[in-house]
Amino acid sequence: MSAFIFEYGLFLAKTITFVLAIIVIVAGIIMIASRGREIGRERLEIKKLNEKYDEMAEIIKVNTLDKEQLKKSLKQYKKQKKEQAKKLKRGDDEARKRIYVLNFDGDIKASTLSSLREEISAILTVANPEDEVFLKLQSGGGLVHAYGLAASQLMRLKQKNIPLTISVDKIAASGGYMMACVADKILAAPFSIIGSIGVIAQIPNFHRLLKKHDIEFEQLTAGEFKRTLTMFGENTDKAREKFKEELEDTHVLFKEFIQEHRPAVDVDRIATGEHWPAKRALEFKLVDELMTSDDYLLEQSQRKDLFEINYTIKKPIGVRMGWFIQNTIERLFHQNQM
Repeated sequence: MSAFIFEYGLFLAKTITFVLAIIVIVAGIIMIASRGREIGRERLEIKKLNEKYDEMAEIIKVNTLDKEQLKKSLKQYKKQKKEQAKKLKRGDDEARKRIYVLNFDGDIKASTLSSLREEISAILTVANPEDEVFLKLQSGGGLVHAYGLAASQLMRLKQKNIPLTISVDKIAASGGYMMACVADKILAAPFSIIGSIGVIAQIPNFHRLLKKHDIEFEQLTAGEFKRTLTMFGENTDKAREKFKEELEDTHVLFKEFIQEHRPAVDVDRIATGEHWPAKRALEFKLVDELMTSDDYLLEQSQRKDLFEINYTIKKPIGVRMGWFIQNTIERLFHQNQM
């Protein structure tokens, strides 16, 4: 039995190796063929959400109302549209205010930042203080510089006096909350995760392993603190102290940023690295109201025009193939470890 398992394992390993080799070869051919010819294609997509809600309402009416009720509803709808057209023709119909809807689904590197900055730039070309930007935010945080830039992009709206509302349906923690606190109003679903006002850094160290196998590691720097902690060299107490000092300074800047944008918050109370459900975060004034993004947009659609803005970048086929290979290898690796 053990011999069979060994043979089967060997066969499986050879098969996986062969498949990966084919994938790498095909990807290489495609990348070479596409190099210098294919570039990323950028596109700004705009969708009017009012039409989406109207279509949903019509589908429900058609499938739930009897003929008489449906006829009455359609007649009333046509009457409303006719009255709006007359007002518009006379020039006494006030222009409906606009809400520009954005989405930010953040990972550790804030990868969607490139789209966010373009979307905001596009909005700033047409928006005015009578309009509003509504951002559906979801992020557990990540790199300090990336989320700092994301928050700065949102501040561009504030500098132009354009109202900003941010909605958190699932999570806005750490760098995610750094972005959220810029808003004029923060909405959150009752059990979404809010907070985590802290800074963390972790790094593995292989010095003992290298030393055990008689492998030397050399690192040359100019400047006492060009490098503090290292993965391969021997870390010193002085380096650890300096690294901790840098973390503390980043935490101070984080707290000052929140205090600037949410002055009602007791920063010393909440800047412990803890996070809370939004129902508790409301008590700490970290959010302003318990509400889902769906409820807010549906309510606003009755009196305002809602435009969802998406800036997309289609990556070259070589890049997409690279991602495919990486994901495939990761899946095979994890399957092999089970």
